[in-house]
Amino acid sequence: MSWVEKARLSAAAQAVRELRNSTIVGLGSGTTVLKALDLAAERIKKEHLNISWVPTSYQMEIATKRLGLKTTTIPENSELDLALDGADQVQWRSLDLVKGGGAALLREKIVDSTTKKLVIIIDERKLTKTLGGIQPIPVEITPFAYDATLAQIRKTSEKAGLREAAGGKVGPVITDNGNLIVDAYYRNLRRPDIINEKLKKIPGVIETGLFLEMCDTAYVGRKDGKVDILRRS
Repeated sequence: MSWVEKARLSAAAQAVRELRNSTIVGLGSGTTVLKALDLAAERIKKEHLNISWVPTSYQMEIATKRLGLKTTTIPENSELDLALDGADQVQWRSLDLVKGGGAALLREKIVDSTTKKLVIIIDERKLTKTLGGIQPIPVEITPFAYDATLAQIRKTSEKAGLREAAGGKVGPVITDNGNLIVDAYYRNLRRPDIINEKLKKIPGVIETGLFLEMCDTAYVGRKDGKVDILRRS
């Protein structure tokens, strides 16, 4: 196991301590959250906890069912008690995030925005002083007239392009919502709120991977085996 895997596992192990009995928990997507879910399932079984999960992707829905966990939807006129998620970048002072590497950003933002507390699990490589740079900002767009939408996104960025599928699938990445993902690059985002606002004004843009002023606590697994706990002030 690499130090990165160990760091994520250590951070996930501490993050699942946030779970409480008789709660509804939002569940982000990706490999780190899968590790957290496995650890959560062990704790639920051992302590006989009553926890329902709101998964943000087919990946996580399948995983919760495999582990015999209960799933539900966001309660009407109510907030989730907690959400566990990962991130592609975390700005270390503000705890602003870049998400969407797994193409689940729309559902993740819906779930993460309706929780009382958003907990992010990462390894130390994901911490950064400024968002952007070599990390693209994912943008979910409608397939209709995608060329026109992409052209508008390119006007705001250094470069941008449709994300291509990997693993033998031909063509672009298709989200669980049937949409496309554009990866837009910015040299640095000293004012990510301005770029977020510009992107969301473009017709055809559904949501961006900029999760601003949303994260409450970040568990950061370090190479030396320790876990830092960062909280938004």
